[in-house]
Amino acid sequence: MKNSSSLYLTGPKHYFSFITQEENNNLPKWSETKIKKTETIKKIVCGDEIHFLVWKKPNKLELYQKDNKKRKYQLPKNETIKDIASSFQTYQILTESGNVWSLANKNTYQEVPLLDSDQSTLEKIRAVTFFEEKKLSVNSLALGYGSAYYLCNGDQLYVSGTNTKFSLGIGQKGDQEPLPVHFKDKVTKIFAGSISMNLFFITSKPDLLHACGGNYFGQSGVGTNVDQSTPTVVQNFKGSEILTISSGFYHSILITKKGQTFSCGYQETNGHGVEKTIFTLIPQLKEKKAVQLATGFSQTLVLTDQNELYIWGFNKGQFPKVESKGINRKFPNLVSLPGFFTNYLSSKNMIRIACGSLVSFLYLDFNNTLLHDLRILFESKKFSDCEIGTLGNKIPAHKALIEYRTKLTIDQIQKKLFVQKSTIKKEETLCFLKWIYHDEISDIDILEQTFDSLKITFPPSVDNTLEKDIAQLYKDDDSKDFKILVKIDEDEDDDENENKEGNYEEIPVHKFILFARSGLFREMFDNVNEKENINKVQDYSHKTIESLEILIKYFYTNSIELTADEDPELIVDELSDAVEYYQLNDQCNFVSELNKIKKQFDLN
Repeated sequence: MKNSSSLYLTGPKHYFSFITQEENNNLPKWSETKIKKTETIKKIVCGDEIHFLVWKKPNKLELYQKDNKKRKYQLPKNETIKDIASSFQTYQILTESGNVWSLANKNTYQEVPLLDSDQSTLEKIRAVTFFEEKKLSVNSLALGYGSAYYLCNGDQLYVSGTNTKFSLGIGQKGDQEPLPVHFKDKVTKIFAGSISMNLFFITSKPDLLHACGGNYFGQSGVGTNVDQSTPTVVQNFKGSEILTISSGFYHSILITKKGQTFSCGYQETNGHGVEKTIFTLIPQLKEKKAVQLATGFSQTLVLTDQNELYIWGFNKGQFPKVESKGINRKFPNLVSLPGFFTNYLSSKNMIRIACGSLVSFLYLDFNNTLLHDLRILFESKKFSDCEIGTLGNKIPAHKALIEYRTKLTIDQIQKKLFVQKSTIKKEETLCFLKWIYHDEISDIDILEQTFDSLKITFPPSVDNTLEKDIAQLYKDDDSKDFKILVKIDEDEDDDENENKEGNYEEIPVHKFILFARSGLFREMFDNVNEKENINKVQDYSHKTIESLEILIKYFYTNSIELTADEDPELIVDELSDAVEYYQLNDQCNFVSELNKIKKQFDLN
């Protein structure tokens, strides 16, 4: 790849030429932006046609706006961003501490829930004090058309804003300060769309959906075209838990955890071609498993588990070229992904989609994943224990990773690739190593030739991706070159102390994995001369052997798994403490996995 940018957009070029690579770009094809180092992107949310906010590092944001320079924002160091949401030129930021921060254009502060004129300039980003005063911790937020929704203290729903078309569900018209929505069941998830006048939520019954707000086009899905002033049962999805919902101005789209796609609303935007006042399965996507959803003013993007991107809707200029001619935008159409995305074999879990009122985004999310950490490892070359390439062009690498991915020894690779090719270019070696560390195909012809020389099947199968290989490498104790010593209870029976070194139990691990995934070990290894060949370290975190084994397995698999005989409360407590000790503060995925365990065992 010639450059590192991985953010692409499509939309009316007179709006977005200010951030595209070419002055005379040919939108509505997918166009690469000028935004670099986008491997740090965690999420993008869009305001109106000339605004969007990019969440990068744990507490940093960038705002892009036509005719204005990029603006950067950084929250206090003790605040870590959990989520961001948008509505026109309004943005709100939720942090892990449960605080809400607001950002808005000074000309539109009247439409911003919880903001006054003193908090409305783009140069400032301030905390919303209402929740602190009420001793409310915000768990999740959603923004709509002049409306804001907050799930607080686990199950309390608060709303604020203009209440347009009864979008707040409190049965009253006019501007509203934050008010609680009293509901007999505990609210567990809230959903909205930045352009919509609807609120959707589910309760402790995850297959039963409720809605309120504008319904002129049937977009609330309650079976009528009457606006809903209070929360109303939409329908029961019969045991299929709802994954996500997003609304445009005219329509609403719903995806279940089974990957089924339902929609309702105006016939030009709901994907059915006829008006639907209840959520109905979209026929063209019936056999597809949807995993992501994004809606704009009148357009929809849906991504499947096979990296198939479908679009529909009637606004002009925000869709890329489709696969076939004679399309009907009332129905889902398959569109091509840019080559950048298809050059990553493991991108099925990395592609992200986003929509604004007129613009659509595609980007790869390397954040807090094993793949992102291995990219950093490859670039650093730290604790490499072998070299690949020809004399004068050898590149440091990590033996265990290369040998496991190729099922060949380093010597075999050297003989097959380089012994008879003394003039091989460094770029060809890099192409091979990018597949090893990134799952990237930077040059398909060169990589295919390399695979042919090594007698490896090309292209690799779905069972030979980087993530799967690293997960399998966890089981390969023979290649592990490092041990963590965990102190055991000295009062244990002698029989239980067999095969233990002194009063310690050993956890074997690969040194390069520790370096890639933990800030603690990066600092430790940086302060050690590599020639000392450190291969053991005592753990001083005072954690049980079970929790540390789970943590080490997470480093390889990117998931937290508990067995039936483990105490989930103890494990969650110890792993929560491990975030700071092992310096996993930028590992949002680790926190997300912990939250799944908490939910599974009701530990919130």
